[in-house]
Amino acid sequence: MDNITKTNIERPVEVSIKNSQMVRATIASLIGWALDLYDLFLLLYVATTIGNLFFPASNQTLSLAAVYASFAVTLLMRPLGSAIFGVYADKNGRKKAMTVAIIGAGLSTTAFGLLPTIHQVGVAASIAFLILRLVQGIFVGGVVASTHTIGTESASPKYRGLMSGLIGGGGAGLGALFASIAYSIVSAIFPGDAFDTLGWRIMFFTGIIGALFGLFIFRSLDESPLWKQLKEKQSKDKMVEQQKSPFKMFLTKYYKVLFVNLMIVIGGGSGYYLTAGFIPTFLKVVNKVPAAVSSGVLIATSITTILAAIVVGHLSELIGRKKTFMIIGILCVFGLPYFYLSLAHSTTTTSIYLNAIGLVFLGNASYAPVLIFLNERFPTEVRSTGTGLSWNVGFAIGGMMPTFVNLASGTVEHIPYTLMYFTIVIYLVYILGSFIIPETKGNLK
Repeated sequence: MDNITKTNIERPVEVSIKNSQMVRATIASLIGWALDLYDLFLLLYVATTIGNLFFPASNQTLSLAAVYASFAVTLLMRPLGSAIFGVYADKNGRKKAMTVAIIGAGLSTTAFGLLPTIHQVGVAASIAFLILRLVQGIFVGGVVASTHTIGTESASPKYRGLMSGLIGGGGAGLGALFASIAYSIVSAIFPGDAFDTLGWRIMFFTGIIGALFGLFIFRSLDESPLWKQLKEKQSKDKMVEQQKSPFKMFLTKYYKVLFVNLMIVIGGGSGYYLTAGFIPTFLKVVNKVPAAVSSGVLIATSITTILAAIVVGHLSELIGRKKTFMIIGILCVFGLPYFYLSLAHSTTTTSIYLNAIGLVFLGNASYAPVLIFLNERFPTEVRSTGTGLSWNVGFAIGGMMPTFVNLASGTVEHIPYTLMYFTIVIYLVYILGSFIIPETKGNLK
């Protein structure tokens, strides 16, 4: 059990980090992850439109399942992206990997707006859409391997839990907020049928803005101090084991750690995609609210995502990662089913807002400490590779849950109950994982 739950490694002494460096790394990681998820989330906001244009079906739940399957395809490619960019980040630096990955994600998102629909070129449109999703997934995985290490590696110990929530959850909330604002503006300019004709393309075209903005932000970013310290040590000791391939080291020494990590990360990933990620579809097909109300709720839940991640991330710095996972897991087992059913039966705008906010708060709280927990599970020489693979494999599985929910539901009326059953099982595993894992707080040095 010790070999699985603990990573006994010799760590270098802690480095001194300037406040200015921490601020720049925080902004770069936060904005980088937000822009990357903005590119990814755009599909969630146009899911019904994309279903009709690329994956039409007689049953709406089947069409939505196909759209979410295309979303899951991207998630399945993220581990490959982590393997490629994680190794690159561990060998050549976090900054270089992040710059290439962000630009690639933005350009691939923009390309979606150029695709012909199934009504224009037939099934070739669906195939082209899926291929582009595969490409996008590789770059998204690469962003995780860099943004999820350089920010925490550049933070002082007392802020690492907060940084975990700020980057992982705050970035997700900010990305969703950007997507919500874009959806509100574009749907207002192109209402009704105009959105299904041109508006959805404009949504994807905005991806180029993120690529250019990210490139501007990263110009002033300093490299991770822990990574630079490692390279200095390696240059003095030519025989150190760290000079081997980071991916080979990970496979031979840390693969068991990955399996235990996944019990937590799958829960966190599912928590996000079955709450904040599923809310746009839930509001449209279950509550059947108008676009104006839906946009307002999505903006409110995006802000909730940020607050939940920051609060719970910092909580893990106060009481430890292990206790935080246990508490949040128990709350999710009981709280998420309650909010799903309450939201489904909400008849007023106020109740829709309150239940959606409660749902999203719990779902996003569950992965707030995950980023720093993963960082603390791996040494610097394989941290980008290990963190990226753990995060992306877990979130890939979590990202497939909406597809399974749509398929298992059969009809729209059954969706809330299917969500309830799925989350109960997922968070029971999450709680079990929180008992197995060691306390990692203080291991990042």
